Amino acid sequence: MQIKQLAHLVNINAKTIRYYEQINLIPAPKRESNGYRTYTQADTERLIFIRRCRDLQIPIDDIKTLLVAQSYGDKSCVEVDDIIENQLIKVRAAQKELKKLEVSLASLLTNCTANTINDCQIIKELNS
Repeated sequence: MQIKQLAHLVNINAKTIRYYEQINLIPAPKRESNGYRTYTQADTERLIFIRRCRDLQIPIDDIKTLLVAQSYGDKSCVEVDDIIENQLIKVRAAQKELKKLEVSLASLLTNCTANTINDCQIIKELNS
């Protein structure tokens, strides 16, 4: 299948697929005589895996590690567990920061009862 079909099938932009090729996240595809890239079912499965990892905001270097780990089926999955645990730690930290942001924004909003910019408590707080 060609890149446009693959991009549609796996819900990834064709430009992103080319980028993944450049950084060796996916192998370079075979080319037809007209120069078009030709992708296989294995490429499709790999891109779906990568997309799912990116949906979880797993960094590219960690995705490379996970892809390599898949080829060692009988080895320990400690490295895989560590990657996911570290990502979970990052997500929880981001949640805490977002909660602080939510509290700050809510506080700003409830502090302003003015009807004009000159009297707006939000503007005054942001300027102090």
